[in-house]
Amino acid sequence: MTRSREGGGDVYEQDAGMRVVHLLRAITVELDRMGERFAAGHDLHPTDVRALICLLDAARTGTPATPGTLGASLGLNSAGTTAVVDRLERLGHVRRERDTRDRRRVLLKVDESAVALGWGFFGPLIHEIVAVMGRFDAAEQATIERFLGVVHEAVALGRTTQD
Repeated sequence: MTRSREGGGDVYEQDAGMRVVHLLRAITVELDRMGERFAAGHDLHPTDVRALICLLDAARTGTPATPGTLGASLGLNSAGTTAVVDRLERLGHVRRERDTRDRRRVLLKVDESAVALGWGFFGPLIHEIVAVMGRFDAAEQATIERFLGVVHEAVALGRTTQD
């Protein structure tokens, strides 16, 4: 990456890496805007939407979701996590269940109605992204997945080093 001085400020020249950074940032902004519209349309706080995503990801990977793991994922303290879970439970999106293996532990489960609500809003975008991936051959798809995986790792590492 090279810098040039134009108009009194530093400007990065547009190499491939910087073009990708700008595209990822633009995608992030658009996804955030969609999340905000979803939240506003369903009486949710943006943190509630992130919490639902964390819980759905945990369910998808078979990872037990507890208030503690949710709070850690969201960067919230115990009181903040309780407030989020209480809101989601009150709206019927999440329920607390006792762990059958350890009755002292509470697990968080996303209600099917919340899943349906999310698919109703985000489903068309998800289907479009899946269709876009179909335009690439298997090797290109593997490269895209590998790239996004290492970018995710880099972003997560950058977040944790800033905490």
